[in-house]
Amino acid sequence: SAALFARQAPHFLTAVYNGQNIMTERRRALSVRQPHADAIMRGRKKIEYRSRPTNVRGVIYIYASKTRRTGDEEWMEKYRMQRLDIDELPRGVIVGTVELYDCQESDKYNDEFHWLLRHPQPAKRKRKPTNRPQPVWFYPFG
Repeated sequence: SAALFARQAPHFLTAVYNGQNIMTERRRALSVRQPHADAIMRGRKKIEYRSRPTNVRGVIYIYASKTRRTGDEEWMEKYRMQRLDIDELPRGVIVGTVELYDCQESDKYNDEFHWLLRHPQPAKRKRKPTNRPQPVWFYPFG
């Protein structure tokens, strides 16, 4: 409907494909270090902990940043127990999409927010972004 399109219009770009104008989605990417990006794609990590809240809702890309997380022995041990090599996980690419459906302030810690995630969809083909990745949000393509 026209009302639905009007609400979604800022999230879409017009592109040309085979001489036709088509609408292509402009989706944000969230930068996440490995092994957390992999855990999100496997559906094992359903909360992303951040120091700031977000108003972003809907399907987002997960970008596995080039640097990996260090000093988180609990996660490292989980991967060792599954016989997964953290250094073999993809980095510097979009690894899939997930729905960010809510953000809640932590009851335990000041300055911590829980970004709630569901419905991960691992990418069939990992893609490097054409735009420069940022520490939190960025538009990876176009």
